[in-house]
Amino acid sequence: MTVTSVHDPSHREALWELEDAFERGDLVSAFGTCTVSYEGRAASDLGPGDRLLVLKPDGAALVHTDEGRKPVNWQPPGSEHHAAVREGRLRVRSTRSNPDESLTVRFSDVHQLSAMSVTGGRDLTLHGSEEDLRTRILERPELVEPGFEPRETERPSSAGPMDVFGVDADGTPIVVELKRRRVGPDAVGQLARYVRALREELGVDDTAGGDDADGDDAPAVRGVLVAPSVTDRAAERLADRGFDHVALDPTPEE
Repeated sequence: MTVTSVHDPSHREALWELEDAFERGDLVSAFGTCTVSYEGRAASDLGPGDRLLVLKPDGAALVHTDEGRKPVNWQPPGSEHHAAVREGRLRVRSTRSNPDESLTVRFSDVHQLSAMSVTGGRDLTLHGSEEDLRTRILERPELVEPGFEPRETERPSSAGPMDVFGVDADGTPIVVELKRRRVGPDAVGQLARYVRALREELGVDDTAGGDDADGDDAPAVRGVLVAPSVTDRAAERLADRGFDHVALDPTPEE
């Protein structure tokens, strides 16, 4: 069994870990301060408190407190797990459609998150952080591509803050999404949301090279995913959307 564990991660770091874990089919545990809400055949809410969330590969979700052996709330096997960062909190949602119900856990603080690959698999040792990756790119923008010019980090958008915003050698806007480890198609979807938000902000059609509202040629908005590696499905989705992948580790090898 291979275990990855991070202590006091930021919400973004926790999100990356969860996305990777869901892609691999890991058993996940997350402990922190959170609220819990359930919607379905009934409705219930739990106020802020320290709780343990367990997410199983079969779709089961369990929320435990420090008392008793039974969970205070749960979802059965067959549910689907999703994670996002919304309004300054890490949101983990377990949903199913028959019956239609959802369990939502919103963490204000994550104290520890662990992902366990119970069927073996590659070594999941962590190397570097998003900040290391961002620093490498800001110090050496040519690692993204020759002529790349970073303009802003954490640039606000309707889809959330972009990791790095810049322009290429031709002045075309570029959204750069940073991932410190191998990623799947969820990362491509996240990048697509940022690109779409920027196109809307600039008045560009949601296709590269579209026209603006005045009929003039509007600049395309490019998307670049920077990560050590991507899965085959992620590579296919990058190609479908016309995005680029730059293979880059957070820290250079010695």
